[in-house]
Amino acid sequence: MSIPRIPDPARLILSILTPDRGIVDSAQPSIIGALGPVEEEIGPINFEFTSYYDKEMGSGIRRWIWVFANLVDGAELARIKCLTNRIEQSYTVSGKRKFNLDPGLMTLGNFILATGKNNSHRIYLEEGIFADLTLIFRGGTYRPLEWTYPDYADDRLISVLNRVRQDYKCKLAQQV
Repeated sequence: MSIPRIPDPARLILSILTPDRGIVDSAQPSIIGALGPVEEEIGPINFEFTSYYDKEMGSGIRRWIWVFANLVDGAELARIKCLTNRIEQSYTVSGKRKFNLDPGLMTLGNFILATGKNNSHRIYLEEGIFADLTLIFRGGTYRPLEWTYPDYADDRLISVLNRVRQDYKCKLAQQV
C-alpha cells in the first residue's frame, strides 16, 4: 500500500510569447495581482520554432519567462491556467490574442505545462485543463520527451530551466 504524501510546493513559471513587449507591460499588474510577485524575468528569447502564432500575433515573436517568488500547490495549476486564459482574452482584439501565456510548474523531478488541448500523454485536471508532462529531470538535467514542444526541448531553454531549478532547490531547502 502506498502512503499518500503531500508533495513539495512547485515553482510557478510563466512563459509569455508576443512580438509586443508593451502589451505585456500593460498586462503585468493584472498578472502579478493574480499570481504574486515575479522574482526573476528571463528574456527576451527569440521564438523561431514555429510560425503557429504569427497569423494571430504577428511576426517577430519573442519569449519572456517570469519566475514567481511564491511557491504554489501543484493542485492550483488548472486554476492558474484558467486565470491566464481570462487575461489573454481581456487583451484579445477582433478574435486575435496579443500574447500567449503558458503557465508551468517546476518540481525537482519534472516540468509540467497547463493546456486546454487534450492528447494521449496529458492528464485531465479540471475545468477543461490538462497537465502536459513536458520535461523530466534525469542525470542532472531536464530532458525532453517524444511529445515535448521543440522550443521546450531546445538546449538554451533547458539550460535556463536547469538554473532556475537550482534556485528552486535552494528555496525548498530554506523552507525546512
